[in-house]
Amino acid sequence: MRRYRNQGLGMRKLMFVLLWLSVAGASAADTTADFQNLLDEHWEWTLANTPLLASSLGDRRYNQVWGDNSPSAIERKHLETRDFLRRAYAIDRGALSAADQLNYELFRRQLQDEVDEHQFQGHLLPFDHQGGVQNLDNVTNRLRLETVEDFDDWLARLDKIDAVIDETIERAEKGRKEGLVSPAVLMQRIPDQIAAQLVESPSDSPFFRPFADLPESFSPADRERLRAAATATIEKTVLPAYRKLDRYFARKYLPAARASIGLSELPNGSAWYEHLSRSFTTTRLSPDEIHRIGLNEVKRIRDEMQQIIVEVGFDGSFQEFLVHLRTDPKFYFDNPDDLYTEYLATTKRIDPELVKLFGRLPRMPYGVRPVPDSIAPDTTTAYYNRPAADGSRAGIYYVNLYKPEVRPKYEIEVLSVHEAMPGHHLQIALQQELGDLPNFRRFMGFTAFVEGWGLYSERLGYDLGLYEDPYSRFGQLTYDMWRAVRLVVDTGMHYKGWTRQQAIDFFKDNAAKTEHDIVNEIDRYIAWPGQALAYKVGQLKILQIRSRAEVQLRDDFDIRAFHDELLGAGALPLDLLERRMDEWLAAQ
Repeated sequence: MRRYRNQGLGMRKLMFVLLWLSVAGASAADTTADFQNLLDEHWEWTLANTPLLASSLGDRRYNQVWGDNSPSAIERKHLETRDFLRRAYAIDRGALSAADQLNYELFRRQLQDEVDEHQFQGHLLPFDHQGGVQNLDNVTNRLRLETVEDFDDWLARLDKIDAVIDETIERAEKGRKEGLVSPAVLMQRIPDQIAAQLVESPSDSPFFRPFADLPESFSPADRERLRAAATATIEKTVLPAYRKLDRYFARKYLPAARASIGLSELPNGSAWYEHLSRSFTTTRLSPDEIHRIGLNEVKRIRDEMQQIIVEVGFDGSFQEFLVHLRTDPKFYFDNPDDLYTEYLATTKRIDPELVKLFGRLPRMPYGVRPVPDSIAPDTTTAYYNRPAADGSRAGIYYVNLYKPEVRPKYEIEVLSVHEAMPGHHLQIALQQELGDLPNFRRFMGFTAFVEGWGLYSERLGYDLGLYEDPYSRFGQLTYDMWRAVRLVVDTGMHYKGWTRQQAIDFFKDNAAKTEHDIVNEIDRYIAWPGQALAYKVGQLKILQIRSRAEVQLRDDFDIRAFHDELLGAGALPLDLLERRMDEWLAAQ
């Protein structure tokens, strides 16, 4: 009888376990559904509030609007972001799958970072000498302009450009009254950029360029109508808006621009910079620690540079060698066409070699284009624009052809592996093709990973058959030194009270880049505090992870498998990247 009673008890226990598992399973399913709904809702919210992002990804739903970036709208979006964060914290992370736990961690971090940064009111510094409201015509480089409807949508957007400029002025004026203004040394570049918009004839406007070369597939009637509409919109809306911007900037903002350059000179500026350094590097490193890392890297790279100087038999000091590189005509092209041709040839040499290092390559191609003339004098040597999400636009590697006499030949290889393949295009295109990732991970990123990968890729040039002569190797070291110098000068200017000239001199003393590039770079760091720290910090972490894998696996180390795993989850904060790779290494 006892046996039957025990059997009954066992059966009841089994039924209880099964019931618990059923309830737990249902609860986990509900939690997963709630989390997915939250991600979907936030992504749609992101696209609706950043229409240019949506358009650049190939989503045409918001092609006629710019989005509201007035101070009141920014406050509204901040409160809505806080609410998304509150809802994220309410999700039971433990009830999610391992993949969704990672998605949760990244989503929560992203929201928390946005909420934390709002306190510093960075939106009240709206002017950027490298791509602000004065250069909105360049937006077309990231848009699909293929159909008649696309051009009509762009015209509808242009007809609202006065609102964009009004919102910019409103934010700038609020910042001016609160003592939050940009450095004068940067703002002095902007009047000439605004002046490029103040044309006499609408047909000379940068905004008219897409209409000057309409697709041949359009009917003559459509081409005539679109050009007439563009002329009218530029005359009626665009030109008056930029005249208003010109008056405000010249009369109010530029005279109020500050003489100082460092973020620490602004209210709560030191705390702001500490936040940015953590955010961009995805580490807990302090600005002082980053500064010291930079000094150590500068010394290490300089020693390697000195060895090359000895190898080429140069009779002179380190500084004299840098002057030699900056001034000897043999290191430069005479015209932009030859410079552009060399960029094209270099990328074509790289592409076939990539299978040596990667098991998986992106399906999406990339192209090489000149930096637009309107921004070329004030922007950096090159940059990359990601492909459209729907495959309608390839990735683009933009190269600066302005003043070819300051663009050294020995930089072309190292620059190309960073910006194109196997650097940004390979990493970003692969990430967009990871269909199992939620959208915020496919199309967003962490600068320390993205730029750390780009800088790490520069060393892969040796494996790709590049840097065959000592000057090209010196070029690779110059670019490595460039990013090491960033750690020193960025923290120096924004945290340690360095002057702009101190930063320029330190850069010139340690890198072979031309003075024109150096000045533009320093001004970029002034305008974008903390961002430049991410490159070297990210590269050092990836190199550390690779070194550990090589030591542990020895002859079993497979560089293709290592790279595929490193890139297989898209961009990650450095701590989570290290955890992922440690788990992979343990499984080998």
